[in-house]
Parts: sequence; structure tokens; C-alpha cells
Amino acid sequence: MTSSERQTAKLNALRMPPSLWNRLGLPLLTFAGFLLLWEAIVRVGNYPAFILPGPGQVLRKLGLVLADGSLLLHTQATLLAVLGGLSVGFVVATALGYALAKSVTVERALSPYLVASQAIPIVAIAPLLVIWFGPGLFSKVLICALIVFFPILINTIAGLRGVPRELHELMRMLRASRWQIFTKLEVPAALPVLTAGLKVGATLSVIGAVVGEFAGANAGLGYMISVADGQYDVARMFVGVFTLAALALTLYGLVDLIEKRLLAWRQAGLRNSE
Repeated sequence: MTSSERQTAKLNALRMPPSLWNRLGLPLLTFAGFLLLWEAIVRVGNYPAFILPGPGQVLRKLGLVLADGSLLLHTQATLLAVLGGLSVGFVVATALGYALAKSVTVERALSPYLVASQAIPIVAIAPLLVIWFGPGLFSKVLICALIVFFPILINTIAGLRGVPRELHELMRMLRASRWQIFTKLEVPAALPVLTAGLKVGATLSVIGAVVGEFAGANAGLGYMISVADGQYDVARMFVGVFTLAALALTLYGLVDLIEKRLLAWRQAGLRNSE
């Protein structure tokens, strides 16, 4: 094997995806250790179920809420609000972020108010939105959109402003239209930063949905947790919390998968252009 072949083999080894053990084995082992520690704390402390139920009690409660269909119903309500809010927040944030990145006038006019709005906790705004728009889906979507808006906005601005000026000048010299500059240069260049903001937004949207459900709702995982709290049904609360964590993890994983696919196409396009 020549030196160039050895170097190519090393590069291919570095590009290999992580093993199944690293992707699934280690996280599952960590989770198993967490469950064992949890069970040990319950047994040593001799805590009653209405204070700290054990993993077995939570698992039995999970079976009950799956059997009666209530968990699926509440999960669907939360997921609908999350996806709606994330979609609305993403569209508005990227559109406004593009305007702010391209226009100094728009930035000077809106930036102070956008920054000041982030000082207002979403838990303070949520009850107002529920009063104004009712405890239905619309208010939850709006709350989710508000909480995901700013991270995506900032990343959109950073991604677009990170495009080198020389590339813009080159595209203009080639008489590229604004649409061509946007699709062929700005979007591919800003994509890594934009998807990073979308990852943050995906997890925050779950928080936004729960805040909205706490403020006022008749369905959703946040509503389920709130009702269980009033009934001292801590096992059901744990089921809701773990379902929310699984939902956020799933959304993050989907965005991460989309990011890898898009960036792979981006790298392929750059290699073809060379």
C-alpha cells in the first residue's frame, strides 16, 4: 500500500459513522444506571409513592395510560402544538432574519424591540395569550412560535452575515440574479448555522407547548402533568415528564438527521462545483 493509499484509508476511517455501541449502547447503559440509582434511592429512603415512586411503579402507570389511550391523546395534542409553533416560528424568524441581515434600516428599527422582548418571560405572556385567544390550539402554537423565534432569528442573521463579501461580488460579476444568489450562495452558506438554531428551537418548542398547557388547556402532556399534580399522582407526572423528554429527543434527532442530509448535499454540490 502506497503512502497516498494509507492516507486515504485514514481519512475514510475518520469519516466512518460512530458504531452502534456509541450511538445506542452507551446511552442505554447510562439510562439503566440512572434507573438503578433511582430504585436504590427509593428503597433506601423508603419514600411513599406520592413523594417518589420507583421505576417499577412508573412503568405500571405507563402501561395504564397506554391502555386507556389517555397518553396518546395528550401526546398528540402537545405534538400538534409543537409542530405548528415550530413551523410558524421558523418561517417568521427566517424571513425577518433575512430582512435584518440585508437592511441596516430594518435592523435599526426593529432590533431594540426584538432584544427587549426577550427580557419578558414566556410564562408571563402565556396567560395573556390564553385569555385573548382561548385555551385552544392557536394560543399554544403562538406560545411555541414565540419561544423558538429568537434563537432561529439570531442564527439566521449570523449565517447570512457569515457569507464572505468576495463571494457576493463574484456572483454579481457573473450577473447572477438575486434569486440565484439567495439559492446558490446564501442558503447553502448559512445552512449549518441555521440548522443549529433549528435544533435549539425544536427543544424549546416542547417547553413552549407545556407552558401554554399549564396556562390553560384541556389536553396535552402539560395538562396531564398539572392534573396529576392536583391528584398527588406522582407516577403519572413522571410518565408525562419522560414522554416530554422522549418527544424533545425525537424532534432533535429528526432535525439532526435533516441537517446531515442537507449538509451532505451541500458538500456534494461544492465538490461538483470544483
